[in-house]
Amino acid sequence: MRRLTVSRIEGLEPEAARYELTDPAVPGLQLRVEPTGAKSWILRYYWRGRRVRLSLGTYPEVSQRGAHEAASHARKLLEDGIDPRRAERPSAKRRLTSMPTDGSAAPANRHSIENLADEFMRLHIRGAQKRKRPEYVKRVLDVDVLPMWKGRDARTIKPREVVELLDGIVQRGSRVMANRVAGLLSQMFRFGVHRDLVEASPVQLLYRPGGRERPKDRTLTDTEIKALLANLDESLRSPRMASGLRILLLTGQRRGELALARWRDIDFEARTWTIPAAHSKTGIAHLLPLSPAAAQEFERLKRIADGSSHVMPTEDGDEPSDPKLITRVVARNLKSLAELGVRAFTPHDLRRTCRTGLAKLGVADAVAERVLNHAAPGIAGVYNKHDYLDEMRLALDKWAAHLSGMENSGS
Repeated sequence: MRRLTVSRIEGLEPEAARYELTDPAVPGLQLRVEPTGAKSWILRYYWRGRRVRLSLGTYPEVSQRGAHEAASHARKLLEDGIDPRRAERPSAKRRLTSMPTDGSAAPANRHSIENLADEFMRLHIRGAQKRKRPEYVKRVLDVDVLPMWKGRDARTIKPREVVELLDGIVQRGSRVMANRVAGLLSQMFRFGVHRDLVEASPVQLLYRPGGRERPKDRTLTDTEIKALLANLDESLRSPRMASGLRILLLTGQRRGELALARWRDIDFEARTWTIPAAHSKTGIAHLLPLSPAAAQEFERLKRIADGSSHVMPTEDGDEPSDPKLITRVVARNLKSLAELGVRAFTPHDLRRTCRTGLAKLGVADAVAERVLNHAAPGIAGVYNKHDYLDEMRLALDKWAAHLSGMENSGS
């Protein structure tokens, strides 16, 4: 596909009929040329099986760079399960408010909030700390911090402004996120003091802005599990998500480990699922045996994936789905599930339900904890190198049989 450059765009001549040229920089992005010579940007994508064309503005009011950023932003919304037509999107006429992460476009003012965020990401989060999910930190700063203090000298930000920023997050109903942002701001400004970008940290909080976070203890009852399994496909109206939730319940694994899985990780012959260290929250690779029921759900997902290398791919099949999409799908259908007698739950509650179920079935703690990829505490974790693969297989087969018995039992 021929590259679409600014010089080529400027040299395009109108024809008798309207025509469109594809810009390969972003999937679905096209430049439309009218018979009058007017040029405009559009983004093609599919939403719920229907083809959509989204206007991104006219050229040159919207530059090629601006169109790339607007189209990329729309693609990220799609990955999150959001229709870009229904979401507020940043103007394509300007560059999105976001920090560089490779040092290639560091702000000229070394004391700016943008430069502080850039150095924090490059040298601390990705560098010294090697944070497992640096993209999460970047997204939090891009969404909740930089837009509020755009262009500010970081040395001029006052403690009161930090409090007001966090109050705004609490007021929108995101108490836990307020606590996360507070922690990141504290780290970032202490890093700034260390790097001589600021003289002192404006983060001077006496308590967590979102309040104390209570540990979650939600597990589904046998009655709820039966209702859920019997109605998943109909309630979610998404075969892919229904299979995904069954796998989470059958295996006790995390949503992110499933959403990021690739087909090379699934061995159907050996009935195992290899979770790479890069996908595991603990940073420890995990070889998990699959019950016949779990393997069957993976086979169902492979048919739906339609040749993609990812177990749960995005619409174009090139990338894995955002793990948060699984949570959003559940949240959107809680009302219909409640009508079936299933109280509100999250995908992580299925992991807790699996662990509790294994205990009820008499599975030894050492085996059940290994299923969840929890490291053995103390000296046992240092000297016990047994992989427990056979024991985990027996345990998960037993759990799958228990679930099948509930699903197929009479009312």
